[in-house]
Amino acid sequence: MRRPKRIQRATMRDVAALAEVSAKTVSRVINGEKYVSNEIAERVRDAMERLDYRHNLAASQLRAGTNAAAIGVILVDISNPFSSAVHRAIEDVFRPLGISVIAASTDEDAVREREAVVTFAARRVDGLIIMPASHDHSYLSADVRAGTHVIMIDRPPSFLNVDSVVSDNRAGATDGVRHLVKYGHRRIGFIGDWPEVVSSQLRFEGYEDALAAAGIDIDESVIVRGFDSPADAEGAVVRMLEVRDAPTAFFVAQNVLCGPVVRALRQVGQQRSVAVVGFDGFEGADLVEPGLTVIAQDPFRIGELAAETLAGRLDGTIASTASHHVLPTSLIERGSGELPGPFAS
Repeated sequence: MRRPKRIQRATMRDVAALAEVSAKTVSRVINGEKYVSNEIAERVRDAMERLDYRHNLAASQLRAGTNAAAIGVILVDISNPFSSAVHRAIEDVFRPLGISVIAASTDEDAVREREAVVTFAARRVDGLIIMPASHDHSYLSADVRAGTHVIMIDRPPSFLNVDSVVSDNRAGATDGVRHLVKYGHRRIGFIGDWPEVVSSQLRFEGYEDALAAAGIDIDESVIVRGFDSPADAEGAVVRMLEVRDAPTAFFVAQNVLCGPVVRALRQVGQQRSVAVVGFDGFEGADLVEPGLTVIAQDPFRIGELAAETLAGRLDGTIASTASHHVLPTSLIERGSGELPGPFAS
């Protein structure tokens, strides 16, 4: 794999030429300095917009040219094991190429995502790999036109035609719920992330698909989606288990919610009687008793493929239209998902 080429973007001199002013005047407009008339400032801003100009913060800070390449990685939560594995895989691809990887977390905040994009654009990163928190990615159109290559991971792009690498969330969830049905469960609770999160919605649809295939009606009383904290998720599961017609199994659609569900079951002493399948799990999930059965993604491969795609875009070896990779998941049986239900044969 060749070292990626530096992307040629519009410069301050290009803006100055189009606006028919000096580069110093452009600098004053960018920095919000006084002594620039409204008419000239507007002319400069119009030129910046027409050229899709992005201020080079690194250059203005260092006052020196550099050929050091860098890419930005925007994740929902870099401390999440899934995100950490993705980040490590990206680094492993770019380190041998001499390309730095700069990361930021959004905490599912679309505003923070946009702020991170602006920050990275100012630093003239050569490309972006984004696990999006936002639901409309058309705001990136100007950056794409300016030459920034963008790869979406974990969640597909919306209103923007760029490369993506995601897991087959819907099929994976269907496999997990079908597994619980196979072991005699028909009252299966769903514990998931906020419905607005694309991957969460796809996993819920997979849950619905599996129940429909088994002739099981959807019961909203055993579905809880969106939590402000792990304690909220734990409390919700405890309350669901206190009712007369409680679930005999749970499908947990997000890795960070698996721990709270396991704790809730232990709290009420039902960890050996209520079955659980998680979409991914947590570190040590194979060590609890019973071990947590999971639908496993391959975060390392997601990060690796995203990084390889971005590197190919940067060095010109990939010049085709946007590619959309959907990676399969796998079911790992560890005991919790194999606990028999009332209809076990």
